[in-house]
Amino acid sequence: MNDFLDILTHGRRLQGSVKELSIAELEAVQQKLTAIIEKRKEKALALEKAEQEKREKLADIQKQMEEAGLNVEDLQALTSTPTKKSGKKRPVKYVITDENGTEHPWTGIGRMPRVYQAALEAGKSLEDFTV
Repeated sequence: MNDFLDILTHGRRLQGSVKELSIAELEAVQQKLTAIIEKRKEKALALEKAEQEKREKLADIQKQMEEAGLNVEDLQALTSTPTKKSGKKRPVKYVITDENGTEHPWTGIGRMPRVYQAALEAGKSLEDFTV
């Protein structure tokens, strides 16, 4: 593709490359290039128009914000505060102290800790460890 661009953008190389084409073929190439150029211009104009509309909308919004006495920081304050769920921890229902003096709290939900299993196997009941 680089060779094609080199030939296309260099006057003498382009002339040497197309010397075997007839005038009709050259005119067909010219029409195709003209069509490509026109499409590219239309696309650039559409992009510029969209950008201009965007700038106008932003100016309108800024004007409305100034009239309302607001600034960008006010909007950022609305979106920057993450909405976290304040999940309440479940209350501890049972506490057992092992032979090392370490307390093991348990809510009674989920898998029973080994310390409690061992105590239950030793003949104690869960009511013995109720808080």
